[in-house]
Amino acid sequence: MESLGSYIRSAAQATFSAYRSVPVRWRLAGGSAALTFVILAAFAVIVALFTANQVRNQFNNDVRKVANQLASERALLTAEPLGPKCNANVIRAYSAEDAQIRVYDVGTATTLCTQTGTNVARTRPAFPPPIQTGDDVELGYRVAVRAVRLEPVGDIHVLYARPLSAVDHTLNRVRFLLLLGVLGGAVLALLAGLYVARRAMRPIAELTDVAREIERTRDPSRRLPFPEAEDEVAELARTLDGMLAALDASRSETEAMLIRQREFIADASHELRTPLTSVLANLELLSEELAGEQADTAHAALRSTRRMRRLVGDLLLLARADAERTQPRRPTDLAAVLVEAAGELEPVAEGHELTVEAEPAVVSGARDDLHRLTLNLLENAIRHTPPGTRIRASTAALDGMAVLTVEDDGPGIPPELERRVFERFVRGARDGRRGSGLGLAIVRAVVESHGGNVQLERPEVGSGTRIVIRLPADVTAEPPAAARRDRTSA
Repeated sequence: MESLGSYIRSAAQATFSAYRSVPVRWRLAGGSAALTFVILAAFAVIVALFTANQVRNQFNNDVRKVANQLASERALLTAEPLGPKCNANVIRAYSAEDAQIRVYDVGTATTLCTQTGTNVARTRPAFPPPIQTGDDVELGYRVAVRAVRLEPVGDIHVLYARPLSAVDHTLNRVRFLLLLGVLGGAVLALLAGLYVARRAMRPIAELTDVAREIERTRDPSRRLPFPEAEDEVAELARTLDGMLAALDASRSETEAMLIRQREFIADASHELRTPLTSVLANLELLSEELAGEQADTAHAALRSTRRMRRLVGDLLLLARADAERTQPRRPTDLAAVLVEAAGELEPVAEGHELTVEAEPAVVSGARDDLHRLTLNLLENAIRHTPPGTRIRASTAALDGMAVLTVEDDGPGIPPELERRVFERFVRGARDGRRGSGLGLAIVRAVVESHGGNVQLERPEVGSGTRIVIRLPADVTAEPPAAARRDRTSA
């Protein structure tokens, strides 16, 4: 019993789960169709029972009526010397296509005459001679027997019978038509339910479309459409609209707070440069004047201050990019910037072979930011590759774009970092997570502020890293006098 109960519960849960997975419009239309089917089926059963009763009563009345008329015909029988004789014309006049008429002589127990309809099968069994008059059902027929007194012969019985198959055929057609009507009504109810459900769900579909558009544009300031009827859908629309308004207000507050934070960081970074420069100058002076352990302490503080100034400079550049503060732009040759950055890093190349191919490529930009971009790319290649690695840097002008390329044949960037390498504070485990993780983030910020793009590509041959930067070329500027090529080896 417990297993049977658990099986029933499992089946019920599975059925309910399957029902819940059906779309709402199909559930509404299906419920409407099922209710219509039940109502029409009940109505059809009542109509079928009433119709069957009426048809059978009418059929029985017709049989009795014809039997009474036949028995009342005076010309049905004539007395002759050899016995009574049937009038064939009279019997034939009352004979239907599916009826049987028989006349019996009760005294002699003989059949005086028989008339069979043309549609009555010859294989049907014959009626036994009736003993009593009345109405009865026998061998699939409705039989009516009437007594006729014929002088001087005696009692004569007249039998009139019609098969019940005619009634059954009529009732079967009625039942078929009722069944067809019930099924047709259920199908029409299903289609009408789908149509009505679709129109009823149209406001929800409109809400869904607007919500999907808000998801695509990420703009919570858009308002939702309100249906005309004051119903549950209108209440849902008002609730969602209120939620979007609250999200929009929260987003505006967050953006305002972030803008204030970015401006504060930019202003604080800018203000920190002056005292850091003063501290750096004083430490440089002390490191030259002091000796011994004090000189070592001053040199250590000088190195830390230089790193701090570099970090403050990076934060200032990123803060300016976040706050969309642009530096004054002027025509700048990327080739000159590249040569200058390579010369600055030559003393710290640490055994790397640095090759520079600088072709003229003029852009409209902030020279300091472009210098920081180029310096970060080269420094990143030197820092994250072993000594002896070849580093190649080049500039060129192609199809209205100034292209800066820096590539190396080192171990390359790990696959798990390729998609995040230009994000802030991303550092690899291969180099011990040294550095601040802001070098390539600054590169992307500078490139985007100049309307360009940066891509990480795989070298065509071997392993390594290749970073390509494309900036809009300044076509209005005069080209440099000549191209420059430089090769630096360390």
